[in-house]
Amino acid sequence: MMTKRVVGMAAALLVALGVGWARGASGRGDVDRALRTELRDDLLEGRAAVLEARLDVYSVNFGDASRHFETARRALRSADARLNGLGRPEDAKRLELALTRIDEAQRMAGQLKQDANTLAADAARTINDVMRGSTAPR
Repeated sequence: MMTKRVVGMAAALLVALGVGWARGASGRGDVDRALRTELRDDLLEGRAAVLEARLDVYSVNFGDASRHFETARRALRSADARLNGLGRPEDAKRLELALTRIDEAQRMAGQLKQDANTLAADAARTINDVMRGSTAPR
């Protein structure tokens, strides 16, 4: 009789643990999915701003280029935080490289140099590489 009670309690405990784990896991998936969506939005915004800055540099509109670089920097810093939240430090490091290129490009744009376009192109390529990784489940 005592054995049946212990087995019954153990079974109930295992069921409760399983249900709790399943509920917790489903919530985590929703959070990860939301983070990935927000990450993609940040990366798209950052890339668009870098491309707009490149057009501005090409058009010799260095003031607007600098503003677009600043917009890209804000979006990509947010994306960097999301990458770290998703446990993707290697992509976060690559994004840091893009941010460094953007900083250099903005500095060159401030000096009215067309070389800013090349640095911005490198940053855009790096962002594209990170974006390709952002859609893959991790």
